[in-house]
Amino acid sequence: MTRYILPILAALLASLGAAALAKDVCEDYASRVPGLKAQQCRDAALQDMGVRSVQGRTLWGRDVRADPAPLRVLVLGGIHGDEMSSVATVFRWIGLSQQPGTDARLKAHWRFIPALNPDGLFAKPSRRVNANGVDLNRNFPTPNWERDARKYWEVRTRRDPRRWPGKRPLSEPESRFLNDQLASFRPNLIVSVHAPFGLLDFDGPIAPPSRLGRLYLDQVGIYPGSLGNYGGVFKRVPVVTVELPNAVQPPTDSDMRQMWTDLLQWSADRLLPPLVASHDAEK
Repeated sequence: MTRYILPILAALLASLGAAALAKDVCEDYASRVPGLKAQQCRDAALQDMGVRSVQGRTLWGRDVRADPAPLRVLVLGGIHGDEMSSVATVFRWIGLSQQPGTDARLKAHWRFIPALNPDGLFAKPSRRVNANGVDLNRNFPTPNWERDARKYWEVRTRRDPRRWPGKRPLSEPESRFLNDQLASFRPNLIVSVHAPFGLLDFDGPIAPPSRLGRLYLDQVGIYPGSLGNYGGVFKRVPVVTVELPNAVQPPTDSDMRQMWTDLLQWSADRLLPPLVASHDAEK
């Protein structure tokens, strides 16, 4: 009898421990991110992605998958730790992704990473860079990074410490994790949520969305080491960069819902048909 009871007790204790950990994590996030409630975070059922930040914080994610799911979408928030509205928005989209019938035409495997830079988020005050002082959105291995990234930082930003690209590409555990995600998850689309420019940017080989909610397309160019440059231009994976209008306060619930609806509509129209056609041709 003991040999049957002990595994059950171990599983129960592990479950209780995980629940307690999730509760603590969600209370921490809710206390830091305006507009985010602890219960909303708990409902997201975050999963440990198996990677730690510079200061040892867990990088959390959540997969929501239809069956079948020909389209893979990676959604990122909090690459810059002081853009807290992006974290709240991604949490809201996790909730919307689990609601049935949002867009029956779009069959997707969503992978959400609500806060890629937790050290920056939980710094006091929150800051753009990670714990090593590196701007993660300048740390990706774009072509000629060694030549261009530091020169851009020195000349164009006048050595702005908020935009330091690091000593070498992928020097940070957070940027390495995201690069590994591109290789293992192989997204067909990357959605990166930022703030506070109040616009929609796009990099990639297909026609961009003209708007998401109140945000209209205004392509601002590419930067050495940026995710848009690396993913959209170099790797040719479409990158939608959502620039919310306020870095602290998230959009209204209706605005977040409309952006989500427009994203689904554009993805269903532009991304899904070629994938379905390719899948059918392989049969």
